[in-house]
Amino acid sequence: MTGAASASGARIVLLCGLPGSGKTTTARRIAGETGGVRFCPDEWMTALGIDLFDEAARAKVEALQWALAQELVALGQTVIIEWGVWSRAERDVVRKRARELGARVELVCLDVPIDELVKRLDARNTERPAATGVISRENLLDWVERFEAPDADELSLFD
Repeated sequence: MTGAASASGARIVLLCGLPGSGKTTTARRIAGETGGVRFCPDEWMTALGIDLFDEAARAKVEALQWALAQELVALGQTVIIEWGVWSRAERDVVRKRARELGARVELVCLDVPIDELVKRLDARNTERPAATGVISRENLLDWVERFEAPDADELSLFD
């Protein structure tokens, strides 16, 4: 199956960034250009009526998305993953598995200044009903501390 995936141009595009950085907008553009399949946990969770801050449910949704993504890649498809992939360890798992499947793997890192993220999230928070998960400045600042931006060495490992 590895050869089939490689021969057909299968690839995984990982979108790395914090909330408000433009992951979904970028993923939609890439999907439109490539015919790829997007995996956005927020959309699935919203459709299922799950609180976006429910980390256990998010982990389950992402696990389901990852299983399906691997099947699609093995069939030669392009997959766009919008999880944010905040840690190097998480990005390593996806990159290594993509290589095992014979797929290209790309990392798109969306580096947006914190002030711009706050502005975008404030706009998003006023457009969305509270039930979909309002992201506060405090949430964002906490997540900035947890985010592991890829360095040049890591970026060199991707296509």
